[in-house]
Amino acid sequence: MKNQNKAYFFALLTVALWSTMSSAFKLTLGFMSFDNLLFWSVLFACISVGILLILSGRYKLLKQLTRQQLIRSAIYGLLNPFAYYLVLFRAYELLQAQEAGVLNYTWPVVLVILSVIFLKQKISRLSILAILISFMGLLVISTKGDILHMNFQNPYGAFLAVGSSIIWASYWIINLNDKREEISKIFINLFFGFLYISVYKLAFSPIETPPLKGLLGAIYIGVFEMGITFVLWLMALKLSTTTAKVSNLIFLSPFIALFFISIFVGEKIHPTTIFGLILIISGIFLQQFKSKKDRPVNIKTT
Repeated sequence: MKNQNKAYFFALLTVALWSTMSSAFKLTLGFMSFDNLLFWSVLFACISVGILLILSGRYKLLKQLTRQQLIRSAIYGLLNPFAYYLVLFRAYELLQAQEAGVLNYTWPVVLVILSVIFLKQKISRLSILAILISFMGLLVISTKGDILHMNFQNPYGAFLAVGSSIIWASYWIINLNDKREEISKIFINLFFGFLYISVYKLAFSPIETPPLKGLLGAIYIGVFEMGITFVLWLMALKLSTTTAKVSNLIFLSPFIALFFISIFVGEKIHPTTIFGLILIISGIFLQQFKSKKDRPVNIKTT
C-alpha cells in the first residue's frame, strides 16, 4: 500500500472513530455524572497512551523534560483534557447530543477570532463574512430555528458547548510553537489533566465506580477520543504528501456523527440542526478558501 493510501486509511479510521463520540458521550452520561466520566476516561487515556509510549520507546523522552516544558504541559493539561472535557461533558448532559456536538464544532471559527486577537493576524472581509455565516448556523441550532424571537431552548447548555470550543481553540493556539515529540507530549498533558480532575473530584464529589456499561463507555472514550486516535491522526498527516489531502476529511465527522446519534442514541435529527451545521461548515470552508495558500492547522473536532 502506497503511503498516500495509508494516510487516507488512517485518516478515515480516525474520522470514523471521532464520529462516534457524540453518541458515546451521551450514552455513557446516562450511567454517571459528567465529572465522574472525565475522571475515568482520562485515566484510561493515560493508560492507553502510556502503553504506546513504552512500546515505541519514547518513554525515555520523559526524562529529558525541562522545568519550562513541565510548566507548559501543566498549562496544556489544565485546558485539555481537564477544562475542555469538563465543560463539554456538562454541555452533553444538558443538551441533545446533536446540539452539543454541532455547537462544539464552531472551534474553527473561534480559532480565527482568537488568532486575530492574540496572534495579531489580519482579518479580511471574506473572513468576517465566513464568521457571520457560521455564527448564523450557531443561532439556528441554539434557537431551533426561532431566530427572530431569540428563543433559546437551553441557553446555559449552548453557552457551555460553544465555550468548550473556545477552550479547544485556545489550547491549540498556545500549542503552535511547541515542537516536542507528540506522543510523549500528549501523555504528559493527560497526566496533568488526570491530576486536576482527581483534585476536583476529591474537593467537590466522591470518585464513584460506574456500572459495567458506564465503565466500558469511559474506556472507549478515553482510548479512542483522548488517546490513541490522536496518534492515528498524526500518522495520517505524516504519511500524506500534503496535510490538506487528509485534513479536509475531518469535515465529514459531524455529518457522520448525526447518523450515529440517530441510530444509537435514538434522537430524531432536527432539520434546523442539519441546516445550522451546513451554515457552520460553509463558513469554515469559506475561511479555508480565503487562506488556501496557508498551511492548514492540524487539529481535530469531536
